Amino acid sequence: MAAALPILSGEAGLSRYLNEIRRFPMLAPEEEYMLAKRWREHEDLDAAHKLVTSHLRLVAKIAMGYRGYGLPIGEVMSEGNVGLMQAVKRFEPDKGFRLATYAMWWIRASIQEYILRSWSLVKMGTTASQKKLFFNLRKAKSQISALEDGDLRPDQVKLIATKLGVSETDVVDMNRRMSGDASLNTPLREEGEGEWQDWLVDESSSQEKILADQEESANRHGALTSALAVLNDRERRIFEARRLSDDPVTLEQLSDEFDISRERVRQIEVRAFEKVQAAVKAGVAKIESLPPRIGPPAAAPA
Repeated sequence: MAAALPILSGEAGLSRYLNEIRRFPMLAPEEEYMLAKRWREHEDLDAAHKLVTSHLRLVAKIAMGYRGYGLPIGEVMSEGNVGLMQAVKRFEPDKGFRLATYAMWWIRASIQEYILRSWSLVKMGTTASQKKLFFNLRKAKSQISALEDGDLRPDQVKLIATKLGVSETDVVDMNRRMSGDASLNTPLREEGEGEWQDWLVDESSSQEKILADQEESANRHGALTSALAVLNDRERRIFEARRLSDDPVTLEQLSDEFDISRERVRQIEVRAFEKVQAAVKAGVAKIESLPPRIGPPAAAPA
């Protein structure tokens, strides 16, 4: 960028940093559009710098919502700034929506990935549902006054699982993992006889099942990717934002983004879903019509 960004040095420098970024002016829609065009078409670093600095307050606002994870707020905001820069780099002003609407998703994704990397030695979230649980469990526990350490009661587990749309087992596991890391070499008793790792059971699937699941997952992903190709840019954006996102975008947000009514957004979403559904069915039917492969492929003649 054209100049260095303000630096946040720990909690003590938070007030000074917030005061510094407030001095950067907000951009009018026309000015933002022209700066984005200059960056996209001419790689104008001054234009990109203005786009970034004018949105540092958005990063700070989002980052402050993640202060409950015990990580330095300076690092959280720095990661959010990285997400903002990625958003500026990829922003397409001709799409018709504001940079802030586009950037908030990059900012949140960057911060959440940083938290997941930093929270534990063991990877906390590997699936979309686990990530959703990780970032909402603390709030859900607070709402039912279950903030004490240790395992949750069965009724609390059931309530949280229902509220977040996950299994009760996932709630129990995530709550225990968020209680902190523990060494597998910790003795079971004070006398030092035996360690926790001695009681671990390998509950993983067989290699054959893993390969079968991977193949099925790859087929599903390929079918969906091919099906999305039948959508135009607007249909795909609305379909992904409403049907494929862990945190679905509201009809109102999309109506502002595309400058159309909420009802029109809903109609496009339904039409896009029907087109994708039809494309997926056609793809599955095509696969099922192929003759089964028996045995390994024949060797090429010498």
